[in-house]
Amino acid sequence: MGFFRMLKQDIDVVFDQDPAARTYVEVCLTYSGVHAIWSHRIAHALYRKKFFFIARVISQISRFFTGIEIHPGAKIGRRFFIDHGMGVVIGETCEIGDHVTIYQGVTLGGTGKEKGKRHPTIKDHALVATGAKVLGSITIGENSKVGAGSVVLKDVPDHSTVVGIPGRIVVQNGEKVRKDLDHHKLPDPVSEVLKEMESEIETLKQEIKSLKKGEK
Repeated sequence: MGFFRMLKQDIDVVFDQDPAARTYVEVCLTYSGVHAIWSHRIAHALYRKKFFFIARVISQISRFFTGIEIHPGAKIGRRFFIDHGMGVVIGETCEIGDHVTIYQGVTLGGTGKEKGKRHPTIKDHALVATGAKVLGSITIGENSKVGAGSVVLKDVPDHSTVVGIPGRIVVQNGEKVRKDLDHHKLPDPVSEVLKEMESEIETLKQEIKSLKKGEK
């Protein structure tokens, strides 16, 4: 695929994902996510040719103007969309597939000073919501979602949703997960456990009352 065709796709995906987008001029001039992606594509091309210093300079200039930090070594596929984008961090050995969406405050980072592949792999059509942290050499499967504020430290299978700290998988019975994410409707595993405990405590109270009545 041609370089300029890929840049056009970076614009087209904005219209697919953001109802606020109106014109090509507006997107090209005002969308920091698009600016960050375009800067990265240039920096990554130089990085692959071993112009590491120039690539890092471009990356840091982009970070200064957009608030989005993408290491030039990261591999990013087609139609990648960063919504808003402030505070996004993408590490050196990240691999991001096609049609992936991430929101502001997302970190795709490492867990230490290990060498080699140390950042996540995000497969096609995945979505990572606001403030989520995906850490280490793990894989987020195709058509999967990471809920807002989650911290994910383990692999997520395809067609799954992960929520909570640490992230817990909510399997969707093999059905394809919708691309749009209703942040407020995601299941909360901690809340569910607390409800189960509350129910068990109530059952124990009733049993104790019955025993006390029997003793009388």
